[in-house]
Amino acid sequence: MRHHRRHSRVRRRLAPGEYDVRARVERFAEPAVLLLLRERPAHGYELLEQLPSLTGERVDMGNLYRFLRVLERDGIVTSAWDDEAPGPSKRIYELTDEGRALLDHWASALEVSQTRLNAFLTRYGEGR
Repeated sequence: MRHHRRHSRVRRRLAPGEYDVRARVERFAEPAVLLLLRERPAHGYELLEQLPSLTGERVDMGNLYRFLRVLERDGIVTSAWDDEAPGPSKRIYELTDEGRALLDHWASALEVSQTRLNAFLTRYGEGR
């Protein structure tokens, strides 16, 4: 019987006592995109360039455009072709009122997570 090792998405053992740990907030790209679009309407490529400053990770272009289509289908963003910019026409995305409400809910949920993380880190620091 073969045993397969399941690899954790959040940690990987590099050597005894050494780990590569990724403390990730799942689906964090969603509130990051919403925040960027609240600041100003943007093309997908602009979002792609700005997201790593908020998420800490690069986002795949194909995944971003699929995600933007889902947000548009759900009424979270709207889009229109921008023919004014130099080069080929680009789709520009804008946050809707529904998107602003969703961003507010994300911010509240993240504040709760931050409180939990702060409690964890405080307790961890006390035990050092």
